Amino acid sequence: MTPVDVVVALLLLAAAAGAHRLVADLRTLPPPPSLAPSLAPFLAKPLPTVSVVVPARDEEGTLPHLLGSLREQTVPPAEVVVVDDASADDTAGVARAAGARVVPAGTPPEGWTGKAWACHVGAGATRGELLLFLDADTVLAPDALAALVAARAERGGLVSVQPHHVVVRAYEQLSAYFNVVAVMASSAFTRRPATVPMAFGPCLLTSRGDLERAGGHEGVRGEILDDAALAAAYFRAGLPVWCAVGGTSLRMRSYPGGIGQLAAGWTKNIASGASSAAPGATLATVAWVSAHHAVAVGAIVSLVAVTTGAGGALVAGSPLLWALAYLGTALHLRWLLRRVGTFRWWAWLLFPLPLLAFDLIFARSAALTAVRRAVPWRGREVDLARGGSAGRAA
Repeated sequence: MTPVDVVVALLLLAAAAGAHRLVADLRTLPPPPSLAPSLAPFLAKPLPTVSVVVPARDEEGTLPHLLGSLREQTVPPAEVVVVDDASADDTAGVARAAGARVVPAGTPPEGWTGKAWACHVGAGATRGELLLFLDADTVLAPDALAALVAARAERGGLVSVQPHHVVVRAYEQLSAYFNVVAVMASSAFTRRPATVPMAFGPCLLTSRGDLERAGGHEGVRGEILDDAALAAAYFRAGLPVWCAVGGTSLRMRSYPGGIGQLAAGWTKNIASGASSAAPGATLATVAWVSAHHAVAVGAIVSLVAVTTGAGGALVAGSPLLWALAYLGTALHLRWLLRRVGTFRWWAWLLFPLPLLAFDLIFARSAALTAVRRAVPWRGREVDLARGGSAGRAA
């Protein structure tokens, strides 16, 4: 290898090592109490009652799967409340047919985002000792609720799970980098606890008392990333936040409505998420993504140079270096993707394609966040300049 090859290889390895540190403890939920002898004391006393709150807006297609999985829990919830956030479809009827109690959210007050208001209304309409907030597109394995309650009993504070992303259609593979970046930048899975914790909105479990102590959803009412803001509120209140990835316990299928829905959903989240991440995690994640860009460009230009003889001067390093870097990058991405979702082989082997989708959507998100200061989502215009809901349901 030439000196240039050595320098390039060391830079790429440093970026990969820094990013891998962010996912060194990519944990799943612990075994349910019935399978963990160390949790025998947990089973020996009455379990706390759990109220499930599902904020739902136009979710008639997803609710049957979630509500069906809640009926199959080995530790059933005391109640399931679906908060109908001005749905234009039959969300309320589907929820009632599945046995849930439906509470209308009404119009969010000035300064509230729709989801934060729906969660606030749902919490106020329930009576359980523990509150489990679930997105409508999540599905729980039969032992998931027992495992969540056990984790909360051991850890206290706020327990949050990023569900395993079920990827079905080809365009959904374009979510690959968004899923990995969200996990990396959260700083939730390092060996050392993050300075400021992060949480994942699809699944949040807390006691009612801890939620009130942290200020409740009223304290994060105008935040587009209410999950991250809620985790920060728990931290300020001196309460712990513990996160896991879904594994086989908790799954979700995001954006089944087409590539437009996928682009809109990630546009809403990704740039705001980047601004709320810890600086160290942001730097390491940016370095990792930048290394993937370098590898993609280096490998493609080297391939062109080898096959046509043109363009070799445009990239530093030998073709062999870039070929090995491409293979190593793809395999590392494969390792990560298998832990966050059901992504197909081409999402990691042909990683420049989902990487390009990440670039385009991130650029759009950054423009809307920094310039327009508003993002559209589910028929509402979320005004980032004042942190609230600027528009109402379309």
